[in-house]
Amino acid sequence: MALKIYGTAASRAARPLWVAEELGLDYEHMDLPYLGGATRTPEFLALNPNGRIPVVDDDGVLVWESMACALYLAERFKGGGLSLAAETPAELADILRWSFWVVNECEKDALTYLMHSALMPPERRKPQLADEAQRRLLTPLRVLEQHLQTRRYLAGERFTVADVCVASVMAWVQGASALMVQSPRVGEWLQHCLARPAFQTVQLMIKSE
Repeated sequence: MALKIYGTAASRAARPLWVAEELGLDYEHMDLPYLGGATRTPEFLALNPNGRIPVVDDDGVLVWESMACALYLAERFKGGGLSLAAETPAELADILRWSFWVVNECEKDALTYLMHSALMPPERRKPQLADEAQRRLLTPLRVLEQHLQTRRYLAGERFTVADVCVASVMAWVQGASALMVQSPRVGEWLQHCLARPAFQTVQLMIKSE
């Protein structure tokens, strides 16, 4: 198969997997964990010398970094029935700025919240770190809340890869009630994104791993 996506779905590989499912792509999922040395073999390092997942291998064209993988797939396969890629310069601007925004402004704190509120074993969690991360996220979420006051999606008037990129991070804090209460439009938009069949398919992948 020409298109391969490397990385367990329970990782940032969920982002390109979500895009692939939205677009109905024919791909092979290489369910590679990020622990245990699987990403440090010579074979994998030939794909990504950083030794990290995800990696997209599109018939020899290699892409790493999860947001880059998602953006690449959207652009590469934009000629089908459903397009997640930009159709106008204004949409392109929104897709790029929101995808970079969520990495720079939200991802670190969102992951800290998730780890110390749910993922880590209870004895290793530090609730103070989760609370501090949640407080820091109030500032960028106000920006997103304002953007969503007059629109349903992040770019243009339709669901695009920008929504995938941002929702994939915001999903980590959907259980942060204080954030969602203060950002009702964000919460509404997020639940709409996460209810999409493609995202639910990725969730089933995670449960089956």
